[in-house]
Amino acid sequence: MSITTLSSRQFNQDASKAKKAAMTGPVVITDRGRPAHVLLSFEAYKKLTGDQSKIADLLSMDGIDAIELAIPQWPETPRAAEFD
Repeated sequence: MSITTLSSRQFNQDASKAKKAAMTGPVVITDRGRPAHVLLSFEAYKKLTGDQSKIADLLSMDGIDAIELAIPQWPETPRAAEFD
């Protein structure tokens, strides 16, 4: 894996070069000499973040009705906030 560094100006002038470089490794885009952004291929991004399910997908799965969820009662009764 190779890491490519481009300035913001280089990135703006040749985005296709940055996209090609991202296929072999991360591309660090600098702003005033300091790293500001990282460009990754989508495959590298998925590998980095893992296979995360969305909560909406999990809640709509088959058999969700059969799962019991016990939510305990809060022992204290709510009261108005006190401001001094």
